[in-house]
Amino acid sequence: MTYCVGMRVDAGLVMMADSRTNAGVDNISVYRKLHIYDRPDRFVAICTAGSLSVTQAALSRLDEGLEMEKGDEERATIDNQPNIFRITQLVGQALYRSRNEVRDALKKDGIRSGASILLGGRVGREPIKLFRIYDAGNAIECRPENPFLQVGEIKYGKPILDRALSYDTSMNEATKIGLISFDSTMRSNLAVGLPIDMVMLRDHEGSKPIEHTIEEGDKYFTRLSRTWSNKLRSATASIERPSFVPERPNDEPRDAEEVTPPKRRTVGVPQAQEQEETDNTRQQQG
Repeated sequence: MTYCVGMRVDAGLVMMADSRTNAGVDNISVYRKLHIYDRPDRFVAICTAGSLSVTQAALSRLDEGLEMEKGDEERATIDNQPNIFRITQLVGQALYRSRNEVRDALKKDGIRSGASILLGGRVGREPIKLFRIYDAGNAIECRPENPFLQVGEIKYGKPILDRALSYDTSMNEATKIGLISFDSTMRSNLAVGLPIDMVMLRDHEGSKPIEHTIEEGDKYFTRLSRTWSNKLRSATASIERPSFVPERPNDEPRDAEEVTPPKRRTVGVPQAQEQEETDNTRQQQG
């Protein structure tokens, strides 16, 4: 399993992907899920999740180029599309065709073929855009009212994004929030793990992408994880206690002689026989 997140804030674009893939607890490998296409006139970042064979086949198709119409000698590639929306459609076609080729065969063996992609970038001077592409070839665009998209193991890292990220969030804060989202996911799901590949691109003409990888033992990520945990505990402790919870359970404690220890049931003794023995004991005491 993997986890990828893309954030399109007013200041620009931040995309992150872990690099862990597994076929069981004893078969864990590392594959890069963040793919960068940086050209003089365009920038495209792709994060992949789901079936590794399907997403790798889709990327290979994109490198070779897709035949879009009969009689058209020029193959469609990321480099010859006029804008980022057309690139998104092209990537959707590559993903759809790659999955269709293997879906039935994988289904017979009980193997899932689902896959999804995050794509962000721009062509020329157009604004930066971010899309989520489904394996049916369709896509949705990230909008300011909900400035992030996720693929893969999304549920553990979504709450912090919902609460803390807005379109006005700075690049610095967006990066921190994204890493906290990853830390929360890694705490709850062993299938997601380091390294984390990331790329950042500011939304102004002439800006250059910045790539970075969080490796095992990264000092900043270690401090971020520890600080986030401590702040959560402190915040929880600072909230007033629920008024419906009594300060002391069972009000006043009874004398030790009045407390009857619960009867421990003997393994192998039927419940009806156990109840009969209890009743006989009570009669003898009476």
